[in-house]
Amino acid sequence: MSELSSTLEPPYYTVIFTSRLAAAHEGYEQMADRMDELAREQPGYLGMDSVREGAIGITVSYWESLEAIRSWGRHTEHREAQRLGRESWYEKYSIRIALVEEVR
Repeated sequence: MSELSSTLEPPYYTVIFTSRLAAAHEGYEQMADRMDELAREQPGYLGMDSVREGAIGITVSYWESLEAIRSWGRHTEHREAQRLGRESWYEKYSIRIALVEEVR
């Protein structure tokens, strides 16, 4: 368990983003840094845990509500990052949203 997730008091929501980078992914690191910075400014954002080993990455972000997640998904810069990810950076990805009711 991460340090962050163990300090959050349920209930809260998580967005679990798993990805496999394409061989060519120029500009990805800069955009990832920008999205991290921008997400921190969003209402309802609680934090994030992320790990990448080679091409495989897992990012778990924590949110107060589904509406906060939806609002982040509609953010103009985030929409552009999503488009670039689909078109250029990711070979494969998935997004899962879950309600955390209990932490043990």
